[in-house]
Amino acid sequence: MAARIEDYAMIGNCRSAALVCRNGSIDWLCLPRFDNAACFAAILGSSGHGRWLLAPLDPAARSSRRYRDGGLVLETTWKTADAAVRVIDFMPVDGERVGVMRVVEGLRGSMDMHEELVIRFDYGRSIPWVTGMDDGSLRAIAGPDLLVRRSPVTVQGRDMRSVATFTVSAGEAVPFSLEYGRSYLPMPEARDVREALEATEAFWAGWSRGCPETGQWAELVHRSLITLKGLSYLPTGAIIAAPTTSLPEAIGGERNWDYRYCWARDATFVLTALMNAGYHEEAVAWRDWIRRAIAGAPDQIQIMYGVAGERRMHEHELPWLPGYENSAPVRIGNAASEQFQMDIYGEMVGVFDHAIRSGIFSAPNDFDHEYAADTLQVLFIDHLAKVLNDPDEGIWEIRGRPRCFVHSRAMAWLALRRSADSPNEQLPPEKRAAWSKLADELRQEILEHGVHPEGQYFVQSYGSDELDASLLLVTLCGIVPADDARVANTVAAIERELLMDGLVKRYHTATGVDGLAPGEGLFLACSFWLVENYVMLGRMDDANLLFARLAGLANDVGLLAEEYDPVAKRQLGNFPQAFSHVALVNAAYSIARSTSVTAKSREGLDAANIS
Repeated sequence: MAARIEDYAMIGNCRSAALVCRNGSIDWLCLPRFDNAACFAAILGSSGHGRWLLAPLDPAARSSRRYRDGGLVLETTWKTADAAVRVIDFMPVDGERVGVMRVVEGLRGSMDMHEELVIRFDYGRSIPWVTGMDDGSLRAIAGPDLLVRRSPVTVQGRDMRSVATFTVSAGEAVPFSLEYGRSYLPMPEARDVREALEATEAFWAGWSRGCPETGQWAELVHRSLITLKGLSYLPTGAIIAAPTTSLPEAIGGERNWDYRYCWARDATFVLTALMNAGYHEEAVAWRDWIRRAIAGAPDQIQIMYGVAGERRMHEHELPWLPGYENSAPVRIGNAASEQFQMDIYGEMVGVFDHAIRSGIFSAPNDFDHEYAADTLQVLFIDHLAKVLNDPDEGIWEIRGRPRCFVHSRAMAWLALRRSADSPNEQLPPEKRAAWSKLADELRQEILEHGVHPEGQYFVQSYGSDELDASLLLVTLCGIVPADDARVANTVAAIERELLMDGLVKRYHTATGVDGLAPGEGLFLACSFWLVENYVMLGRMDDANLLFARLAGLANDVGLLAEEYDPVAKRQLGNFPQAFSHVALVNAAYSIARSTSVTAKSREGLDAANIS
């Protein structure tokens, strides 16, 4: 029986990530990068597809877990009536070297522990050649891949697995390390696990020290920001959508996608949250990454790239993996990389504009002028003007007929409007004038064709009566003022048509709008967008109630997947999901800002009454 998605916690080193289950098994790990082939893929099949279990032998042992403050170092405490141990799991943040380290510490009494190491390269397909070395280490090789296990605990081979039992008493600490290398290069040298732990904790403590306070939800916001940092690829500045592939949006369904890539849209949302939190270094790194990734002809800009800027993400299926709870197919790569999604121009220009206004992008850079932010913006917007009348696949990556999605066109308007009004003095005046004219024309078009004639609310696409949760971003983008009746009408229509168990559906999948079989969970980011709309409309009681409901869906260590099943009451989709966590952060900031403004207004009113 597979563990629930929320039973996992993520550890990572800003290069890759592993999922650790409550039962002590690492069931997902790709090395050396997020998007490389997995050496542990049990989450998409069985233990025979690769995992690393470290847990008590006593089935009566019970566990609790937490992250050590400010980082991605996971601590699991196992207890029985007579004993207790602590297992510390982490991925060292140490240059180009990648791997996983684990420490078992005795806290009380003595506890018998069990280890089972099943290495299967190439997503569970390749059984390696395993050799015991003279120094006691274990070496596993298949093709170009190599893993080295080191520990004072000796393992034995059994049924193509490496197993061991050992006892830990109070005051003892037993280290384990598993490091990746290339089979044609010398083995990675042994490292002191305790020193690596101290260095890793120091890295995360230094980074998370800058997390700002956000009222009553500060702890959850901090955890989300740390998670978002863990989804960044340190060498390039890219930010991935999730560290997993093919965790299903509906159990047993076909909506199983590979999210281990950098979506321009997702990255800009993440970046805005990080900038709002004061993390400007990440903003500069992402700026440089996106300039490298999109360098070339404007008409070749993609919606997503690999973490180093790769453009090819050929989608294919892995028939030897049955999928999470038999949700097939398991997909590697993502065909949506070839789609046209007009909204990405608005999100990218929006984050450039925000960064320039914040003074983050004003410093000189080491790129040639042709890759400077202002030059890129001109290329973006000039190309956008050429394709402005083209239908697209939209934010939800519809695998059906392209259409004129209202969200896409509203984001195109935002790109034109912000470029025309940009504080960037390097943008040519004649360009600004042309963009301003186009923005006004596009706004008029959207209000004419993208609003329901009777209900006076925004609709999914031109000529459609359907609703779409992305319209909650349209109301937030400023295309009409917050007090415009079409904002409140849109929110009311979505409450009426797309709410289920108090949470927001993306759209009516039963209509077949996306070309796939019906059925998916409730998209968590959409519900956080509704929170922001409530704040904008002054419905603070509704905003706080919905945020509290959403916060209660996070697992015991504060992580969220992409979706939630209100019937089975479980998380669904790839995990942890950047889109969900960035939406949480932005909604929390909206509530905190509104609360602060309200408090200051009350203070002013009290002072006036006193005087």
